[in-house]
Amino acid sequence: MKTYNTDQIKNIVLLGNSGSGKTILGETMLFQGGVVERRGTIEGKNTASDYRPIEHENGNSLFSTVLYTEYRNSKINILDTPGLDDFSGGVISSLFAADLGLMVINVQNGVEVGTEIHFRHAEKAGKPLMIVVNGLDHEKANFEKSFEMMKERLGNNVTLIQYPLNEGVGFNSVIDIIKMKMLVYGKEGGKAEIADIPADQLDRATELHNALIEKAAESDEELMEAFFANNTLNEGEIRKGIAKGLASCGMYPAFCISAKHNIGIDSIMDFIVSEAPSITDMPAPKDKKGNEVKVDPSGPASCYVFKSSIEEHIGEINYFRVFSGKITENLDVLNSSNNTKERLAQLYVCAGKNRTRVTELHTGDIGAVVKLKNTKMGHTLNASGVDREYEGIKFPAPKYRTAIKAQSESDDEKLGEALYKIHLEDPTIVVEYSKELKQIIVHGQGEYHLNIMKWHLDNIYKIPTNFNPPRIPYRETITKPAQADYRHKKQSGGAGQFGEVHLIIEPYLEGSAELNMMKFGGKEIKLSVRNKEEIDLEWGGKLVYVNCIVGGSIDARFMPAILKGIMEKMEVGPLTGSYARDIRVYVYDGKMHPVDSNEISFRLAGRNAFSQAFKNATPKILEPVYEVDIMVPSDRMGDVISDLQGRRGMVLGMSSEKRFEVIKARVPLAEMNKYSTALSSLTGGRAMYTMKFAEYAQVPGDVQEAVIKAYTEEEEEE
Repeated sequence: MKTYNTDQIKNIVLLGNSGSGKTILGETMLFQGGVVERRGTIEGKNTASDYRPIEHENGNSLFSTVLYTEYRNSKINILDTPGLDDFSGGVISSLFAADLGLMVINVQNGVEVGTEIHFRHAEKAGKPLMIVVNGLDHEKANFEKSFEMMKERLGNNVTLIQYPLNEGVGFNSVIDIIKMKMLVYGKEGGKAEIADIPADQLDRATELHNALIEKAAESDEELMEAFFANNTLNEGEIRKGIAKGLASCGMYPAFCISAKHNIGIDSIMDFIVSEAPSITDMPAPKDKKGNEVKVDPSGPASCYVFKSSIEEHIGEINYFRVFSGKITENLDVLNSSNNTKERLAQLYVCAGKNRTRVTELHTGDIGAVVKLKNTKMGHTLNASGVDREYEGIKFPAPKYRTAIKAQSESDDEKLGEALYKIHLEDPTIVVEYSKELKQIIVHGQGEYHLNIMKWHLDNIYKIPTNFNPPRIPYRETITKPAQADYRHKKQSGGAGQFGEVHLIIEPYLEGSAELNMMKFGGKEIKLSVRNKEEIDLEWGGKLVYVNCIVGGSIDARFMPAILKGIMEKMEVGPLTGSYARDIRVYVYDGKMHPVDSNEISFRLAGRNAFSQAFKNATPKILEPVYEVDIMVPSDRMGDVISDLQGRRGMVLGMSSEKRFEVIKARVPLAEMNKYSTALSSLTGGRAMYTMKFAEYAQVPGDVQEAVIKAYTEEEEEE
């Protein structure tokens, strides 16, 4: 394969709703460039992009796929992405590696849910967009309606470059507004014949041409001056203005195609090669410290791994983009992310599962490497003498969680290994081994997302698994002071055990001072603080351990043992077995035996005294509460708010953001189970949300009773 220089390389990502035709568009671009000899189909399960068994079974893209094609002495790297929001990780990583997004819109449906979601991802990533209106050969094609939706939902930067002359069955002609010519395609599509615009279309085409000239002139001061001087721009100037407007995200050029019949594909490929930005036209990437890193084709080699996957019979494949210099075969590099050395023994360019070996890749290019020992997605590889680590990809926080368990205990170890490999391919699947909940918790972007993961476990890894409701990481605390004392005494011949501890506990509030007097059962207890220890608990909150021993009733060497016993009970609260937090403990008295007292005696005495006091201090359950931000269409806002209130949510405020209403709320985690599925149902899939931990808050009395009852029943079953 030919080696391409930086100015000959373009990187695009295919975006859009599921079913918009992204995969077939990519397939046709490969066909146009001669990378595939015949075009595959979704029905035939033979496209270059959707080559995985689960994609064949489901009939749509579930993973991002790296493709390439060659056209007009240039190389176009193509990243095909899933249209469903559950698989947004592949969209975000592909946007990172690309310089231009092709937003594919199904002309029958116009701007759909996935269109809006991918548009937001592209905006956030700061990537330019082309609009590709697909399916104009369909009998229900409605270009004008789709264009109105684009202007309404994607903004006024959507700018027509083409419009269809005869949409619907038999579609084969497009009016090109830049060239002011008609493009006519034969039965097999491919290369257009250029003809004059029909007389009945000339007025409309001229009006659109003039509007395009004005839009192009807006992107550059020199072009604006030329426009004012001549009242027009020539084709070269128009293209220059479009290229500048595109790179600055000030213009979204819109094209018309039928990917299925290879109509219009030559136009968009011509445009990509001539006008689309390359890596040197885009803002420089940043390093971990937030500093810009110069893109330097003549500099030392440096690349970033934006995707990893595990292929049958091959193993792990790492896909990278070159940000500086030239990557060559057998190059020794340093992984700056973990300070290990690697050798890039063999380099490939990929068209789905088909790989072509190459000897070198220049700045801006995308390639793949196999059999690296310590390199994963998100790592930076540098040639000798280069010390940089790219800022990398920021994936969205998980929105859905479930517990998972292998049906056979003998598969537990295999399950752990399989989940690690799945996370390697898709970092938006996060695996948590919770000692507290005694469950493996898997977090993802939605219910469908984790169902696809389960399919892989069951069918590829051959590990039958079950999903179970995830337990909630409750916390327990106390609401009033309590006193208790406990004597541990054991005699069994020879040395015995003896330890007696008197203590008081009270709720701990940040900044509150220790007390010097408390009263229980009519008896006043004086507390003389000798020293204290504030312990930040790994599960949140604090334990404040106050030594009030005077007169040597308990030797100082036994105080750590008492604390150890208290900590043991802090890990197993009496109500639900959850962690306890935010408690101050005063150890004020006790007794020792000159022979039988030892550390274990005082550990047991401290543990039991604390347990008794805890039960008498009116313990309460705390639950995790999350801040939830929901972007929702205004016509569905009432339904979403009603649903939140039914989930014990508290709406904190509302605002507007880019054609959406944003609801800010606080909702208990216990009520967020399967929320992504419910929200999708309420809004027709048009809403998005994020959630992050806010605080632990006391649960209402009726909820506490239900939680305790459920815990008791579960304990009895076990």
